[in-house]
Amino acid sequence: MSTPRTQTTATPAADGRAPALDPLTVTALTETLRSAVAPSVVGTTDTSLPEDIDGLGELVDALESLKHTAAAVQARAAVALDAAVRRSEAEAGVPAKRQGAVTPSLLARARRESPHQARRLLAAARAWTAEMPHTWSALCAGELSEYRATILMTETAALSVEHRAEVDREIAGDRDRLETLGNRELTAATRRAAYRLDPRGFVQRSRQAAEQRRVTVRPAPDTMTFVTGLLPVAQGVAVHAALAAGADAARASGDERSRGQLMADLLVERVTGQTSAPAVPVTVNVTIADTALLAGGTEPALVGAETRGGCVPVPVPAEVARLLLGDSLTAGAKTWVRRLYLDPGGDLVALSSRRRFFDDGLAAYLRLRDQGTCRVPWCDAPARQSDHVVSVVDGGPTTGANGQSLCEACHRAKESALWPGSRGRPPGVLDVEHVWTDPPPLPTSAAARAA
Repeated sequence: MSTPRTQTTATPAADGRAPALDPLTVTALTETLRSAVAPSVVGTTDTSLPEDIDGLGELVDALESLKHTAAAVQARAAVALDAAVRRSEAEAGVPAKRQGAVTPSLLARARRESPHQARRLLAAARAWTAEMPHTWSALCAGELSEYRATILMTETAALSVEHRAEVDREIAGDRDRLETLGNRELTAATRRAAYRLDPRGFVQRSRQAAEQRRVTVRPAPDTMTFVTGLLPVAQGVAVHAALAAGADAARASGDERSRGQLMADLLVERVTGQTSAPAVPVTVNVTIADTALLAGGTEPALVGAETRGGCVPVPVPAEVARLLLGDSLTAGAKTWVRRLYLDPGGDLVALSSRRRFFDDGLAAYLRLRDQGTCRVPWCDAPARQSDHVVSVVDGGPTTGANGQSLCEACHRAKESALWPGSRGRPPGVLDVEHVWTDPPPLPTSAAARAA
């Protein structure tokens, strides 16, 4: 069945201008949609929806267009928010180079996402509205999704304004072709057009990209982790080839481990300098109840390693945590086990260690308690700063109860006069909901959740 694209025409106001759009108007539309689905119960007939196949298909199509158009309105509002922030900060005497720095954090709170994601949206919104008229028109018309519009923006980000406009006209200006392209096809087509217009720029950017090389770590399922290295292509291929050659040599010598296992073990051994992958000398922070560690309990633990960037926590079953400690000791590694004390409800309240931390001991405690993640709602960026919930100038003490871990972006935003709850924020300016004065609640134990 082919569902035709629903065509609608906006009705202008009596004076010829577009109708006013405010939060109350959007809320009324949202409530209408909510009321249509609120009575729905699984297994019952939903009388609020069409019953025929064509009607249901057209409804899905219309809602999809609504989502795309709403994304355009939100993008336009994001640009307007940035302009309002810059005007307010200019009037307050904030230096021009610092104006607008808080906008992504304000936008993130409104969108319930991290400042990093909000910063990407803001950059895309600026490009769509100022430099890509065909992409912007398709997004407003509900014919292009925010994700696909972002592909067009990302693949043309390094072009000049003139070249970006040309690619925009070629790709997004042909609506019939645009609707037939899959996401990968759209990416490839945009990239080809961009390269054709600026081949020298692509070569130069490939050289500059080496400056972005880095290594990151993130949790993987089943108590594993992804360690990712972003390297120049020659170096990346060389690393993989060296590990593969080492694994093949070990297999030829009779090692029964698989090729993939050997490559992983060789990576650990060569990076850490150890002769055996399990025997890595690190300080292991095990957040675990005493009943789970000593009495065979089942409450999950958090295992993390101290790094300069903070603590990278990985939730693991209690039995796995016990095995990790046992394997490390069996392998003869120099293993430090720091005890992290939990209260009866399962919240972290103190720590002890044979190592002394002096000035950074409290900061280490906060990183462990907050699991290495920014405490601002919806922001899951790695924590980089230790911050006072109630600032020192307002009489806040330097204690664990008044401390929180924040990422760099949220820490800077919190100091802005426009941040909700800031002492210097003008009343009524850019009011945003979800204002808080205490850190969000910490993860608790199963016993505490059941109480």
